[in-house]
Amino acid sequence: MPQPRGGLGRGLNALIPTGPATSGASVEMIDLDQIEPNPHQPRQAMQPEALQELAESIREHGIIQPLIVTRSTAGAPYQLIAGERRWTAARLAGLTRAPAIIKEATPEQMLELALVENIQRADLSPLEEADAYRHLMDDFGMTQEQVADKVGKSRVAVANSVRLLRLPAPIKDALAAGKISEGHARALLALENEALQVNALGLVLGKALSVRQTEELTRRLLEAGQGKPRAKAPDVEDSRSQALESEFESALNTRVKLFRSRRGGKLVIHFYSEEELQALYDVIVSRR
Repeated sequence: MPQPRGGLGRGLNALIPTGPATSGASVEMIDLDQIEPNPHQPRQAMQPEALQELAESIREHGIIQPLIVTRSTAGAPYQLIAGERRWTAARLAGLTRAPAIIKEATPEQMLELALVENIQRADLSPLEEADAYRHLMDDFGMTQEQVADKVGKSRVAVANSVRLLRLPAPIKDALAAGKISEGHARALLALENEALQVNALGLVLGKALSVRQTEELTRRLLEAGQGKPRAKAPDVEDSRSQALESEFESALNTRVKLFRSRRGGKLVIHFYSEEELQALYDVIVSRR
């Protein structure tokens, strides 16, 4: 079965060429006070410890990779396109100027480039990434396929990411705080009732359930007609079945459940929209 697209298709080097291959672009020293943050920056928080470490590195070695800025018609003379962590850390390090490449960019390009940079550096939380995808679709009229092409991911991966924004606030808070993973959150999304999702979250946190156990919990709740969660934590599935499920999920970029029986079994592939169904069809049928 064909593997889905991995990594970032074009990346920053294709979107904003740097180095010797740069065509007509030059690096200029710009006062940090003349630069304001990117209003379309998808990252909503920075880790203070990591920021301080970067500041120490900049204090010792300087800024190796230039900031990317665009000219602004309001406020400060320039707005950041990419490099907000470096800009913030440089100010912490006591620098007053920084190397920057000036590039003309539309608001759409500013969000796109900031999103690509952050994904490349794994700087975004799952919810920040999902919110950035939603902005590209809502504010700039992109389809899931177009967003997926921009960031080099599959359409199913983008769709699954955006679905995280439907979660009730307690689950979003737990995800943002790192108390649960994106896999836990996606499993809880299978429960359509928000009260039940929050109730199930309590079991996940209280019993420190794994992603697989959370998926089994939601399956049992659905089979029971979304009744009250059972007090007993689900048993861990057969390791071979888990390995097969992981391989299927990696290939299809969606949740997959394998159920065995004495005479065979069944494989359940989950999808959450017509676009996701079409993407699965493309992978399984059209690309054979």
